[in-house]
Amino acid sequence: MKKYDVIALGELLIDFTMNGQSEQGNHLFEACPGGAPCNVLAMLNKLGKKTAFIGKVGNDQFGTLLRKTLIEVGIDTSNLFTDNEVNTTLAFVHTLADGDREFSFYRNPGADMMLKEDEIDADFISQAKIFHFGTLSMTQDEVRAATKKAVKSAKQSGALISFDPNLREPLWSSLELAKEQMEYGFSQCDILKISDNEIQFVSGKEDYDEGIEYLQEKYHIPLILLTMGKEGSRAYYKGMCVERSGFSVETIETTGAGDTFGGSALNYILEHDFYELTEAQLGELLVFANAAAAIVTTKKGAILAMPERKEIERIMVDK
Repeated sequence: MKKYDVIALGELLIDFTMNGQSEQGNHLFEACPGGAPCNVLAMLNKLGKKTAFIGKVGNDQFGTLLRKTLIEVGIDTSNLFTDNEVNTTLAFVHTLADGDREFSFYRNPGADMMLKEDEIDADFISQAKIFHFGTLSMTQDEVRAATKKAVKSAKQSGALISFDPNLREPLWSSLELAKEQMEYGFSQCDILKISDNEIQFVSGKEDYDEGIEYLQEKYHIPLILLTMGKEGSRAYYKGMCVERSGFSVETIETTGAGDTFGGSALNYILEHDFYELTEAQLGELLVFANAAAAIVTTKKGAILAMPERKEIERIMVDK
């Protein structure tokens, strides 16, 4: 019996999201705990799953806040390390008129980049049913080596590998390097969560289906989940393509929506036979994940904005 449903590795940071103006007319920012892999785990914890995180924060007030937040939401922090030299990574999120956003990162370097290969405990990773990662833990050599060691350990232990490229262009020295690391992820994963703009970037094709076909032919990924923002999502599995539309909500900002979708999808996979999913089940997975993602866009931040199962089921019924 494996101890953890999902172990994730990657960045843990503070998302500063805009939250109005002060009486003096200064912009106010809200400090929201975030980082894609942990957002995924926070959603899984809300749905009753057991999770753990591998990463690094700084020995500063933000690192302390992040560790405390993870403990509060129930994520195992036994492999969350502290760097005494480098500060916790920060991201300032500028929300655009349509709820989409642009990021300004303070990460040159940031503590999450300081995770080292010798800090990766293969025995700990072998306790996971699913291992989840993205590309932000592959922007620099040392943390990339740590990530690859973790993926290798997870594969050897028989875990399913879940990958979300989570492309953040400003964090890469070149887009060629970003593409190269995305391709490493595609070559390793059983479950891929990819967004509409990422599939266009990596395949060079405008049409999503053509882009997915390119990925399937090259990498033979068993399950690909494509998110298309408010348009909804698609699942590609064993020659099937299942699509479900999104939910109409009053969007405040979209931070964490893709991760909420990803966490919900992994939760569904944990509760069903990954190797024998039916068309109806793929539809159920997408509807639930779309609903969860929609709810998160009505709140600020990610880790502390994850919806309860009953909240998700309520909007599914209302549709």
